[in-house]
Amino acid sequence: MAEKFVFTDKDKSEDTKKATRKTVTLFIEAFGDMPVKQITGAVAGKFFDLLSDLPATHGKGRTGLPIREAVVQARERGQETVSGKTVKNHFSRLSALWIRLVQREVADRNPWAGWDFNITKKIVRRGWTDDELALLAHAPWNGTSVSRRSWAGIISVGMFTGMRLGEICNLRRQDIEIIDGVPCFHVRPHPEDSWSPKTAAGKRIIPVHPHLLAMQGLDLLRDTGEHYLFPDLTVSSTGERGDNFARAFSKHKKRIGIPEDVTFHSFRHTVSTRLRNQKSHIRELWIDTVLGHEASHKSQGTMNYTSGIEVSNLRQVIEALTYPPECIMPF
Repeated sequence: MAEKFVFTDKDKSEDTKKATRKTVTLFIEAFGDMPVKQITGAVAGKFFDLLSDLPATHGKGRTGLPIREAVVQARERGQETVSGKTVKNHFSRLSALWIRLVQREVADRNPWAGWDFNITKKIVRRGWTDDELALLAHAPWNGTSVSRRSWAGIISVGMFTGMRLGEICNLRRQDIEIIDGVPCFHVRPHPEDSWSPKTAAGKRIIPVHPHLLAMQGLDLLRDTGEHYLFPDLTVSSTGERGDNFARAFSKHKKRIGIPEDVTFHSFRHTVSTRLRNQKSHIRELWIDTVLGHEASHKSQGTMNYTSGIEVSNLRQVIEALTYPPECIMPF
């Protein structure tokens, strides 16, 4: 059923397919490949209990124990278990599948709906302050897992585009194009790597900020012969490119005293806030398009004409993005 209604659905993102496959694999490992009509609320409850006792580190290494052995070991060692949010995500993926099954009368009811999840640890992410950006910009980077070029380049692209970390790490040289005379990042699926943006709105054109074009050593418009813009990034066991950068960034920001509620994703919040606070007449729709957000006002006209926004208008959005000099990371 998952193969029929999720994995082969062209409208589903690769991230959704990958996450659903992980959930289905966990279920089958625990209970076998059961006929969907045999999966009752009682079975869902057992899966709920099993997931709730699963160690937080499960599935993050290259090798791991079977799910039931991992749960036993976690209990014996008093290990930290997965969050309520993680359990909720697994149930949400299965619930989405079962909605389709109930509609088609393949299943009688949806056993994954209506559950309560204990989501006590909720950190509200926020944007960077100027002081935090200045601290990040001038704290020495002495790491060896990521080159200085990739370190400063990825952070700078995040600051001057609002792109998601996964989108930046997967940028290929061929994703930098001249469109209507304007250098642009073209965020789009990579069939050869089975990677795609998180949402349909994530497929977009982002004019390159003049600051990024001026960064010597980043060489955005020069053909270096490399496939990826940041070729030294590693791929995690779950297929996420930029695994070494993500770990290094998390450790570095913690070491220099950046609060827990500020993450790499916070650059998106920062860019969005700065652009929406601009006094210039920049339309919300243009900002949403640059950031890959679903349009703020989902009228039929908005949905039909979003793809027709001229690059010159998107360029106005990007060039309206400014920072104090002390906040910009030296390259």
